Amino acid sequence: MKAKIIKQTAKCDTGKSGIALIQSKGEARVDSRLLAEQLGNDHDNVIQLLKKYPADFKQFGILRFETGVIKGRGQPEQFAHLNEDQCYLLLAYTRNTPKVRALKINLVKAFREARDRASVTDNQYLPFYHAMHDEVAMLAQRAKDLGSDTPERVFHINANKALNTAMGIASGQRGSLDMEQRLILTTLQAIYRRHLHQSIEAGADHREAGRKAKYAVLAYMATAGALVLGVAA
Repeated sequence: MKAKIIKQTAKCDTGKSGIALIQSKGEARVDSRLLAEQLGNDHDNVIQLLKKYPADFKQFGILRFETGVIKGRGQPEQFAHLNEDQCYLLLAYTRNTPKVRALKINLVKAFREARDRASVTDNQYLPFYHAMHDEVAMLAQRAKDLGSDTPERVFHINANKALNTAMGIASGQRGSLDMEQRLILTTLQAIYRRHLHQSIEAGADHREAGRKAKYAVLAYMATAGALVLGVAA
């Protein structure tokens, strides 16, 4: 069964703030080009300010300049993805005009909404994550009872790989998932756990139990998961 590849989108929902946040390794950030647009400033002025005081901004996290795609002739545009504290520092170094004050308010709303969404999904994700791995520990014990010498950690690694494969993501990308994708991952953990449990209760060996659980999450992604995420079947 073919895994569904999730299209990794750079932006989160804008929400009520109208500010689109970017997820970078699980941290919400804002594109410096968007900040310049909201301020009504030339983006070059924003970049010059960041380059003028790099040590100041680095006190609040990594300050990494990115290179945009070249459109036509000329030099590619540089931009930066700033975290919450870096955004506020940038605005602190900017004249306190009505536009700056409005942007501060919208940034507060945007980052608060991002924290609220993360809190909701974490409260759902973590219990299912632990429940699934409790069942995986039972699977490892079943394998040991049948004479296998495979370390338990390998079973946990394989379970995570099965879910990542079903979602079409690589190891280490879970932190960049948006809310809908994270909720799908939570559902996959519940499906994987349930099928492991049913197979173990039915007396299946560890290989068959793992295989059935893997096929179950792939089947879900091929149908309901694809519909939720808008991925073509």
